[in-house]
Amino acid sequence: MKLTLHTFLSIDGVMQGPGGFEEDRSGGFDRGGWLMPYGDEVMGEIVEGWFAEADAILLGRTTYTMMEAYWSQIHDGSNTATGLNDLPKYIATSTPLEPVWNDSTAIGGDIVKQVEELKAKPGRELQIHGSCALARSLHAAGLIDEYRLITFPVAVGTGKRLFTEDAPATGFKLIESRVTGTGAVYSALTPTPFRTGTAVIEDGSSTFSVDS
Repeated sequence: MKLTLHTFLSIDGVMQGPGGFEEDRSGGFDRGGWLMPYGDEVMGEIVEGWFAEADAILLGRTTYTMMEAYWSQIHDGSNTATGLNDLPKYIATSTPLEPVWNDSTAIGGDIVKQVEELKAKPGRELQIHGSCALARSLHAAGLIDEYRLITFPVAVGTGKRLFTEDAPATGFKLIESRVTGTGAVYSALTPTPFRTGTAVIEDGSSTFSVDS
């Protein structure tokens, strides 16, 4: 299966607590709910399109707990609700967990190895949603095949970020983009090797030289 990451980001890179004040208060975070003024039908269409491609869901424990409490009660026939309630779900956790949500399995130990084994299974997409610590680990391990990010026009200032200072340098190729009515920007990206370049001035004109 292809491993795809789906998350909401502020313009300054925060992914913590987009959907509500109490969603993730860890680290004393008190700015949750920053996404809500910018949600619209186009954002909903994008998210619905994500879940239409999923064959399995991969979540961190905190995200699993939050999603289970909300989505296990929603049965509206949407791709999102159907996918989260009916598809196999794998929860990365470092402490014992007995999942109660339908078709959920806890995985522990060497998470990178476990995810490699899940990727080797037949299917279309193994989708990560949110799950900051898990996403960072899999980004660092080079296991994510596609990044699907919706960036909202708000600077949160503090909170958990997907790309941290110790993350590996990575290039990306844009394969799809869309702008919502509220100014959020959707980008679907595949990782490429990190490259650098230099601006060169010759005969009064500037050109760019890309390092090999």
